[in-house]
Amino acid sequence: MLDINEIMSYLPHRYPFLLVDRIVEFEKGKQITGIKNVTINEPFFQGHFPGHPIMPGVLIIEAMAQVGGILAFKSEPEESKDKLVYFMGIDSARFRSPVVPGDQVRLVLTVFKQRRAIWKFKGEAFVDDNLVAEAELMATIMDK
Repeated sequence: MLDINEIMSYLPHRYPFLLVDRIVEFEKGKQITGIKNVTINEPFFQGHFPGHPIMPGVLIIEAMAQVGGILAFKSEPEESKDKLVYFMGIDSARFRSPVVPGDQVRLVLTVFKQRRAIWKFKGEAFVDDNLVAEAELMATIMDK
């Protein structure tokens, strides 16, 4: 649905911090599904952990936040010109299973509250059909 070039038109992030490869589902103002392909070439695997590479949980949360930002921008395209999405908060984060090189993480963000420029999402990360992480995220759209 959205390829990497379109994703980069919404997000300011670039390598090595762009953590979304593709958007596969989108429902305006409600839900979005993104994909992160995890490869051994990721720079964080050099130190996390040598000989036992695991994707840091904080980066899984960041990937969720980036997908949520795309949902907010695509849902309010006119109001998001010359703006950025800022991450405001996280609650109830849980990590269920490690994410390792070769995994494809499916990031599902669902809006559970939105008022003006404030968005609250329930985020879930899956590898295959297994829930590997979940969190509630809050973000706002602001001027650059």
